[in-house]
Amino acid sequence: MATDTLTGKTGASGAPGGLRRLLLDNGALTALIVLVIALSALSGDFLTTDNLLNIGVQAAVTAILAFGVTFVIVSAGIDLSVGSVAALSATVLAWSATRHGVPVALAVLLAIATGIACGLVNGFLIAYGKLPPFIATLAMLSVGRGLSLVISQGSPIPLPDSVSHLGDTLGGWLPVPVLVMVVMGLIAALVLGRTYIGRSMYAIGGNEEAARLSGLRVKKQKLAIYALSGVFAAAAGVVLASRLSSAQPQAADGYELDAIAAVVIGGASLAGGTGKASGTLIGALILAVLRNGLNLLSVSAFWQQVVIGVVIALAVLLDTVRRKAGATSQAAGTGGGNRGRQAATYTLAAVVTVAIVGATSFLHNGSAGGGNPKVGLSLSTLNNPFFVQIRAGAQAEAKRLGVDLTVTDAQNDASQQANQLQNFTSSRLGAIIVNPVDSDAASNSVKAADRAKIPVIAVDRGVNNARTDALVASDNVAGGELAAKTIAEKLGGNGKIVILQGQAGTSAARERAAGFAAGLKAYPGIQVVAQQPADFDRTKGLDVMSNLLQAHPDVQGVIAANDEMALGAIKALGGKAGRSVSVVGFDGTPDGLTAVKDGTLYASVAQQPTQLGKIAVDNALKALQGKKIDKTVKVPVKVITEQNVNGFTG
Repeated sequence: MATDTLTGKTGASGAPGGLRRLLLDNGALTALIVLVIALSALSGDFLTTDNLLNIGVQAAVTAILAFGVTFVIVSAGIDLSVGSVAALSATVLAWSATRHGVPVALAVLLAIATGIACGLVNGFLIAYGKLPPFIATLAMLSVGRGLSLVISQGSPIPLPDSVSHLGDTLGGWLPVPVLVMVVMGLIAALVLGRTYIGRSMYAIGGNEEAARLSGLRVKKQKLAIYALSGVFAAAAGVVLASRLSSAQPQAADGYELDAIAAVVIGGASLAGGTGKASGTLIGALILAVLRNGLNLLSVSAFWQQVVIGVVIALAVLLDTVRRKAGATSQAAGTGGGNRGRQAATYTLAAVVTVAIVGATSFLHNGSAGGGNPKVGLSLSTLNNPFFVQIRAGAQAEAKRLGVDLTVTDAQNDASQQANQLQNFTSSRLGAIIVNPVDSDAASNSVKAADRAKIPVIAVDRGVNNARTDALVASDNVAGGELAAKTIAEKLGGNGKIVILQGQAGTSAARERAAGFAAGLKAYPGIQVVAQQPADFDRTKGLDVMSNLLQAHPDVQGVIAANDEMALGAIKALGGKAGRSVSVVGFDGTPDGLTAVKDGTLYASVAQQPTQLGKIAVDNALKALQGKKIDKTVKVPVKVITEQNVNGFTG
């Protein structure tokens, strides 16, 4: 009845009303078309075959996760655990196949079974335990991530070659992740539109009590729905790990929010009852296009988060407007005629997009060539003063040499850095500088740049299993040994200390920890009473140190894997810092040097980050010009204390 009335009103409103209805019913598709056209006009690097395939690869993991989340949201639930389940499933696969010799096929089945098990636990807690979906899946988010770290011991695990090939291309041009995304999308569409459980999802999301009264076994259906979400999360984890050539215990951190955003942008309602796989795919593509385009336009990663947040808010607003306007439902099974109109809409959208984009491409004809050399710099994070100093040194040197430098922030996400490096490669920059989040995870992206004949300079951390033109770095292991020697000598070779470790899974944390251990072997009188990670973060350093002091109030020394954690420890120690407890940091950041001057931080092992940035840009330009450069450029570390801090410039 409501549909008949709606149709009548549409017909009465004429063509303008029909256009308005078309835009409302296909808001996500309209937004995607507008984005593609705008970015094609703004960047000559956007509309290339390599970059479009690059966008598909970058959308793949989010889209696969989002297909699984679509099932949950259609049934009026939420799943915050998919990112952690993806990481756990990939870790189980790599752990079983690499470290325990399990056949790859069986290891893949174990990974899928892990996803199903996590989903079943979620479903049981929600359906039978009566926990709100938000709480149950939030708990699984923590459990999944913790188990991933426990199994891997905080270190990446290499994948077997047969699984790593999932991150490669077919025929040298078609990315396998894109094919997996398409296959999983078709499966999701089939489940939603052509199966009993799919119809059950819409029924439960529309009115759970009515569904129960009509004879639907709601509890069992919820078990199946969350298990399906777990399957898709496991598949996404395998694809992500294959891109990174390793299972990263911290992988897919925060991806659950991107997955939910893709579903909502694609037109699904968080209230349940509506949603479709094609809309979710469009939502994932919008996020990938946005990030890719903003990278190409050199927009700050911080502003990228702002833009994406605005897009999500607008998507929800559009959903509200569509509902008030009585727009067509996105539920499954709306009839063959509606499917025909939908196919016609997509075809028309493709034709219009190709025509307009083809026209805008003429804006960039002949624009290539000339100008200053272009170099890209991908930093592991800009939420740390050390890397901010690397950026400052690189920018100063680039300005002096007349180099156009594009800086991106991976936010300690190896997958995001892989995307950024692929964007640099598809943009055909003259050279790339990379400060890897993880030395193993960056390998595939660096290999792609090497195939494109783009020189790559690694800074601060090397890249494993890939060729780089140069490594500009201090020796983290040697620096760790120096920190251990400094604290031991300060304590006279005897005393109790604690060690604050860096973010689990990162190469810097592993190397510095190895250096601490090696350096302390020469001082048997030094007792390490506790070692805990504080993720290179000042707040976590404060919290972890406060907790350790409860168990070890007589501690006499602290070694922190960076100055930020050391400053957090100093805050926790209060008046003890610099008096009864000596603290040694790492990096020589401005705040760390100020604490050295104040006497609260005994010493910092300084890597001279500004020099790292300057030397990296200088070597990138030389490599771009075909000049000979050294394969390894070591920047010496220095122990900075009150005696020499005034003469240190970084």
